[in-house]
Parts: sequence; structure tokens; C-alpha cells
Amino acid sequence: MTRSVSDAEVRVAALYRFARLDDCAALREPLLRLSRANGIKGTLLLAREGINGTIAGPDNGLAPVLDHIRALPGCADLDVKLSSAATMPFHRMKVRIKHEIVTMGQPDIDPTASVGTYVEPENWNALIADPDTIVIDTRNDYEVAVGSFAGAIDPQTKTFRDFPSWFRAERERLLGAGKPPKVAMFCTGGIRCEKSTAFLKQEGVEDVFHLKGGILRYLETVPQQESLWQGECFVFDQRVTIGHGLAPGTHALCHACRRPVSAPDLASPLYEPGVSCPPVTTSGPMRSVRPIANGTGRKRSPLPRASAIWARTMLASQGINADAPHPLQLPPLPLCDAGQDGAVDQRRRCRTA
Repeated sequence: MTRSVSDAEVRVAALYRFARLDDCAALREPLLRLSRANGIKGTLLLAREGINGTIAGPDNGLAPVLDHIRALPGCADLDVKLSSAATMPFHRMKVRIKHEIVTMGQPDIDPTASVGTYVEPENWNALIADPDTIVIDTRNDYEVAVGSFAGAIDPQTKTFRDFPSWFRAERERLLGAGKPPKVAMFCTGGIRCEKSTAFLKQEGVEDVFHLKGGILRYLETVPQQESLWQGECFVFDQRVTIGHGLAPGTHALCHACRRPVSAPDLASPLYEPGVSCPPVTTSGPMRSVRPIANGTGRKRSPLPRASAIWARTMLASQGINADAPHPLQLPPLPLCDAGQDGAVDQRRRCRTA
């Protein structure tokens, strides 16, 4: 019998473990069958290098699935971060076999052999406040756009596969010619930093550190009044973003481009569901949204009334003026590509012609 889950019971488990899994095909079906039988939904990735994914369901459904994963070869010390969701954040259960559990495209990297020094969340602030430390956000550009640590370097990468070439191109500027600085890196749950720190050590960088448990554990354990985190954290499920204490965030998901859309963006006349959503633009270090007219000189059709009211109500409840630029401080991000007649089209086109 397949267990059902009510919305009130939903728990979310983000997990990963680097371990040698020689026969992923044999592991896939029992894991999929057990998950479905216990009302668990989400995605798990299996590869020769380990397991990675996020799943959700009732506590008593998650327990046997997590026990099953911990029984896999080398997975007894599985890294799991638990949070809650108001509704089930996934539509179905999937177990997929991949070449890598997080794709970096560097086959010689082995996080089980050498990684950076783990830093507990309660010690992270002191490390990144050190003037001899540079802080690198290893996530993709659309993730950085909704939140990051104050002063972190944004590589502006489209995918994690771009990170090695970015670092090699920027190495001299980042590390300088004298005594190299300490390098502190972070990501959502920690898995990308396992590879990025292993990569930097392979490149000859010695003083490499990363946030243990990632942003998720930091937001869970560090009190908001002591936090150096600014904005929200993008997560790869229907919650879209979360904040301090792992509370639900204020962003929605554009179901065409699969990127986060802020409440001010939803209220913008530039937002068209399934067609376009307002991009992040820059004015120095200040992130802002600047509505413009389209190529015909007319404003785009406004957001459907119910959605606009929802967005403005959400902002008003937090004391935010929906018509004002969003006050999130972030490193500068690139402008959009040129639109018609060479002018900058400040809408992000979500659907190709």
C-alpha cells in the first residue's frame, strides 16, 4: 500500500554523500519503490561518486528511506538537512542515474580524498569578516540574485561546470602576487563546495575553507540578529526560496525559465506568465527593478489582478513598498542582452520564438 501525505506533515530532507557506488542500476529500483511506498516525493541522483538529492514527505515516511540510504556502501555518515514545507514541494518521485551527482566536468576531482577545511556555521562570520579572507559564492547567477553573504564574490556562472574556467581566468586577480589569502566558499547545502574546494586544492591553493552544511544550515542555526546573510536562499523545489530559520521566502517560480521571481517582479507590468519576467538590473551595488515601456512605446499588460494583489499584500505585510526598488545589496550583475533595434530589453525572455 502506498502511503499518502497531508500538507501539514510535510518534511523536506536535502541530502548528499560522496561514496563509491559501483552498481547504481541495482540500487535504483529498490530505492524508488521504497520511497513511493512511504509517500515520499522528490529527486535522488545516483552516480559512481555517490548520492545527492532532495526528498519530502511525512516524518514516518522519510525515516525508512533515509535508513535505506545510510545502509548503502559508504553512506553511513549521510549529510542530511531537514526543514518543513507548508505544502508538498514536489510532484513525483524520481531516482536518476548520472555521471556525477553534481556536475563540474572535472573527472580527476575526488572529494573523498581531499577537500577544504569545514567551518561550522557559528564560526563562519569570524572567518568571512577576516580581511585576509576572500569569500566566493559557488552557486549560479540566478541563485546569487536572490541572496548572498555580504561582500561575497559572485562568479556570475550559468552552471557549476563554468566554475573551473572562471577560477583559472580570475586566479591572479583573486589571489594576488604576495601571500595568498584564505579562500572561503559556500553553496546551498554544501555539496558544490565539496568539489570546488577539492578543485582549488588540486590547483595548488592550500588555505581553502567551506561552510559546513551550506547556507541551509547557517540559516537554520545562526540567529537572524547575528547573521551576515542578505536576502533569501534559492532552493530547488516548489518553495523557491527560504529565509532565516528556514522560513518560506517571498519568491515565486517562473514556470517558463525556471528562475525565481520576486514579489516586486510579480507586481511589475513587465511580468507575463510563461513569456517573460523582469530581470535583475544594477545601479552600482544596488539591486533594483526598473520598469520600462516595450518596443511599441506602450506598457506591457499588467499582471493578472489576483496575482498583483497577492504580491502587493505580501510586500505590505513586511513594510515594503511594491513600487520602490528592491533594497537587497548584492555584487553587480550583468545587464540583459540587447533587444530590438539594439536597445537594452530589460525583460528576461523566458520562451524562445
